[in-house]
This record gives sequence, structure tokens and C-alpha cells, in this order.
Amino acid sequence: MTIYCDESGGLNAGAMTFAAVMLTPEAAAAIHARFRAVTGLRGELKGSRISLTERAYLLELFDRAGGRAWVAVAERERLLPNANGTPLSDLALYAALLDSAVGHWLPETGGVCTDVVIDDGRYDPAILTRVRDTIQTGLGHWGRASLADSRRSDGVQIADVVANSLYNITARSQRAHRIGIILEPLLASRAIRVAELTRLP
Repeated sequence: MTIYCDESGGLNAGAMTFAAVMLTPEAAAAIHARFRAVTGLRGELKGSRISLTERAYLLELFDRAGGRAWVAVAERERLLPNANGTPLSDLALYAALLDSAVGHWLPETGGVCTDVVIDDGRYDPAILTRVRDTIQTGLGHWGRASLADSRRSDGVQIADVVANSLYNITARSQRAHRIGIILEPLLASRAIRVAELTRLP
């Protein structure tokens, strides 16, 4: 299995979410191909660019394929101040959410080799390389952490939609109620699980 990772939002947006989606590469490719064939989507699949109906269809395909996800979420107003008095930073929050989302998966992998694929688009490559190295240390010899261009990764694009869905709910966007209805069965079945972050490590 592979854990595909992507984030949505940021401190300036009032909330940030980070999705760690577990799928086989084959399942991710099949979901992505079917979604594009039915919707006629061109360009990158992003949660911020698709309609509610398209979002519901993508998440239904994800659920049917046995996809699962841990999503770490943080709301700016609920984050406690740093103990040392320094201001909260977008990068520190990103790293903490990534660590939480992937960390929730590791005890459940049963020692099976698991690769972690992280979107490389948000920060400078040197910064993301350090983030990747931290995740690799946590994986040890059980898997490999790598960075990927989301435009070339089926799984990262699916993770974007999952992260964006939880972002809308956490940030209480105008679409939050409808997206909540879409997510309701996946949350009830625990296909998608949520971990709230209120303090940075």
C-alpha cells in the first residue's frame, strides 16, 4: 500500500488540513482514470476546482475501491500559542499535521512495507526534503518517503480532494454543509478518520 499526502488551506485561511490517503497505486490510477472519463476533466484534479457533484462522485469511487484516510486538521483560532512565545508558522503547522496524519497510519500498517508520497508543490524543495527526511526516519526500514509532482501522481490528486473537503468543513466555508453530507457515510464507516491538532510539538 502507498500513503499519498496533500494539504489544504493555511494559517492565513483560518485552517489547514492534511490528508494521508492509503491506496494501492493501481487503485489510485483506476479511480483517477474513471473520474476523468466520466467527468471529462482536463488538467489537474483539485478539490478547489471541482463541483459538489464531482466531489461526491470522486469520494464514492474512493470508498468503493476500499480507500482509507487519516486527515489531521487544525483551526487557527483553536491552536494554542507556542510555549516559547514565538509566532505560529505555516511551515511548522504543515509539518506537524503531516506528522500527525502519517503517524496515525504507522501503527496500523502491521509491519508491511509502506511508501509515503508527499506533494512537492507547497514549499521550497530544500525545506520539503527536510520534511521528507523526518518522515523517512519515522518509517525506518518499513518504507520509503518521497516527494512527487501532484500533476503526475494519481494518489496525491485524490489526497488533495480529501484534504480540501475537510478544509471546507473546518473553515466553515459556504459549501461546508453540503460537503459534510457527502462525507457523512465515509466518516461513519471510518473510511475517513479525523485527528484534530490544537498544539504544535
